[in-house]
Amino acid sequence: MLELLGINENTVEDITIISGINKKGEKEKFDSFKIKKGEIISIVGPTGSGKSRFLADIEWGAQEDTPTKRKILVNGEPIDKTLRFSSGNKLVAQLSQNMNFVMDLTVFEFLELHAKSRMVENENEVINKIFEKANELAGEKFLLNTPITSLSGGQSRALMIADTAILSTSPIVLIDEIENAGIDRKKALDLLVGEEKIVLMATHDPLLALMGDKRIIINNGGIEKIMNITDDEKNLLKDLTRLDNIIQDMRNKLRYGEK
Repeated sequence: MLELLGINENTVEDITIISGINKKGEKEKFDSFKIKKGEIISIVGPTGSGKSRFLADIEWGAQEDTPTKRKILVNGEPIDKTLRFSSGNKLVAQLSQNMNFVMDLTVFEFLELHAKSRMVENENEVINKIFEKANELAGEKFLLNTPITSLSGGQSRALMIADTAILSTSPIVLIDEIENAGIDRKKALDLLVGEEKIVLMATHDPLLALMGDKRIIINNGGIEKIMNITDDEKNLLKDLTRLDNIIQDMRNKLRYGEK
């Protein structure tokens, strides 16, 4: 039945980005580069520099038919048209900055609906796993009988990240400014990578930027540089993480009326 309906796991080992042009029509400063399954790639640059355009090129599986003229390969091959334009079995899941639910469902009913649409065999086990992971990410806990329309922005994002990591068949996840979500950022990335997703995130947060295995610097609509994280930056990340933990602890104490 799954095969008949075309519901299957997309096996993506890597994606390759072949260079295009920037806003001035100049060739980007690379030829091509490959991103492998389980890698985290941070995308940085000034506001309006073209980060969202880069994410869109990945999402659309660009074949030199977008303003940047970039080309995206999956496992070394152009993306099949049936996958590029499929409405139900997408290669890419995108988590945007703003998530608003409109369905009048509880968290359990929402997850049950998604689990049934994926025809998972261990439905209740999967629902409970997503629920538990979402509550680990969220700043404030919620219940399975909580209406999804009453979830805060951070709770909504936590639920969708857990759902995408565990239940979505999409092997590539694009995240736009996760730092604004009010969730545990490191746990979110660890969860996604642990499920063997390729994760690309546009961010202004230095902590998140240094969590990536590589970072892509974008300016004037084009990719200017592709950098691997250095040992010095890994050490700096440890210091930033300690500072971030102090700030998060202060934030929680203020929220709950402590001194």
